[in-house]
Parts: sequence; structure tokens; C-alpha cells
Amino acid sequence: MAGVQDSALAIAVSNAGGLGSLPCAMLTADTLQRELETIRARTSRPINLNFFCHVMPEPDAERESAWRKRFADYYAEFGLDIAAIPTAPARQPFGAEMAEIVGEFKPAVVSFHFGLPPDDLLELVRSAGARILSSATTVEEALWLEARGVDAVIAQGLEAGGHRGMFLNEDIITQVGTFVLLPQIVDAVKVPVIAAGGIADARGVKAALALGAAAVQVGTAYLLCPEATTSAVHRAALKSEAAKNTALTNVFTGRPARGIVNRMVRELGPMSDCAPRFPLAASVSAPLRTKAESRGSGDFSPLWAGQNVSGCREIPAAELTRQLAGRS
Repeated sequence: MAGVQDSALAIAVSNAGGLGSLPCAMLTADTLQRELETIRARTSRPINLNFFCHVMPEPDAERESAWRKRFADYYAEFGLDIAAIPTAPARQPFGAEMAEIVGEFKPAVVSFHFGLPPDDLLELVRSAGARILSSATTVEEALWLEARGVDAVIAQGLEAGGHRGMFLNEDIITQVGTFVLLPQIVDAVKVPVIAAGGIADARGVKAALALGAAAVQVGTAYLLCPEATTSAVHRAALKSEAAKNTALTNVFTGRPARGIVNRMVRELGPMSDCAPRFPLAASVSAPLRTKAESRGSGDFSPLWAGQNVSGCREIPAAELTRQLAGRS
């Protein structure tokens, strides 16, 4: 949910009885501190802090140059200077500075995407008293996480919106749906399993629990809530017929992620062998996204969404949380 929510949505979910989650992958340390101060002031309920823990790749000048050439016509179309593209990646992996903030805030839960951080950083999180979760997209990843002491495994099915949490290999052929993956992971590990992907209403929650899930993780259904920071073009896409067609694509960031199919996905992907490794691919399309969105277009925006947008409703997050739990 990085980029489509801040503390407001996390607070609303937690105050309604769920476990609100704050996505931290795109936050600076200063921004995270401010968000945590807001959380402290507005809820005493448990909160989850979510971090990416990818390994930053070495820049590849040849690959970067080839990728920029793929965007040359788009830059010309919008009257932008392709030589002025910023190179700083938008997503940083969990590091010592963030671990120190976790130690100060002492959240109830810390979750990770793309595996786990190095052992020394993980121990800092444990010493802060946080329960540790991480996403698995295969049984092998679930066993790997359990062997490293996570408190629960998130079974991320293929339907899930946003980035795939895969980390033991890059082969998308290994990825399967939530209700196929979930019982396999439940049978394979001893720790609790959280179901994620395609769950958009109370029926989906009940089905996941019946298959052995201890809890469910829901993201896409909250994208239209007033507390979400989902952009205007993203909201419009979610309410349109286009939302029925999502795809795994790496053209926005360099890693497979599920989003609504738009012009950029159709013309450059959905999967491209040219894209620089995550997260280095993102900088090239960023100026195009800004320009297009200023004109009301989502042609170059990562419109992250799961396969099941049926639960997306323009209602307060607290009300949606209660509905998902079957309490209203």
C-alpha cells in the first residue's frame, strides 16, 4: 500500500478492531517519525509497520541506457527532457536507521516484503518486542521464513495487488492463487498463516479462515476509502471497466507487481526483459506519470490493484473493516 495510504488509514483500521498497517517503504526517516507521532496521538491500538527488505542492485549503465531509449518517444510526446531524469530510487530497503526508529516506537508488529533483512537488523526488531511477519508466495518461501523465526507467514496469492513478495526465485510460473497456496502453507508450517490476495468481503474472509488461515490481509478493498491517499486518476481507474483487467508487470519498478492495465503496461510489457532491476526502473517513468496525471491521465501511473476490486467502496475505513469482519 506504499504510495496510496499514510497513517490515517492505519489508524482508522486499528481503531475499528483490525490491525492497521503503515507502509514505510517509500518514507524517509523524518517522515516516518512524524507519522508515528500522529499514530501515538490518535490510537492506542496495535499497529503494524511494513518495510521492504530487497537488496539494492548495482547500477547497470548499459541496461539503464537501453531502458531510457524505450521511453524517448514518450518524452518527446510530452515535451520533457529525457536527460534530466532523476536517478535516485524511490524505495529503500530496511536499514539501521529504520531499525533504530522501530526500537524507539516499539510497534506491536513489523512485517517485511521480499524476505527478511539481515540477522543483525532482525534481532533489533525482535528486541523491540515486535511480532515479525513476512510474505511468502510459495511453500518453499514459507519454510524459509519459518526457519528464521518469523511469528507468522503471510501467504500472498497471485491475485494480490502491488508487488509480489517473491524472493527465493524470480520465476512467475511458481506463483499460484491464494486458495491454492494457503492450505499448502498451512500444512507445511507450524506458525500461524495470514491469507492475502483477492479477499474483498466477509465471504472471502470466512473462506480463508475455513482453509486454515489465522487472519486475512486486505489491501485493494481499501483503495477508495476517504482515508486512503489514492490519487484521483487511480480512483477513477478503480471505478472504471478497466479495473476488470489487471496484470503482473515489471515496467514501473523492475519487479513483478499487479496493477490495472494501462497504456504503459500494454506498450512496454506487461513483463519487459529490458527493465532495470528493482527499484531502479522507476525513475524513468516518474516524470511522465507526473505530467500525464496533471492532465487527468493514468497512462503512466502504477495503478496497483488486485484481481478482485469488487470490495472497493467509497465508505469509511472503519465501516469497511467491520464489514470484512462480519460485524455490520
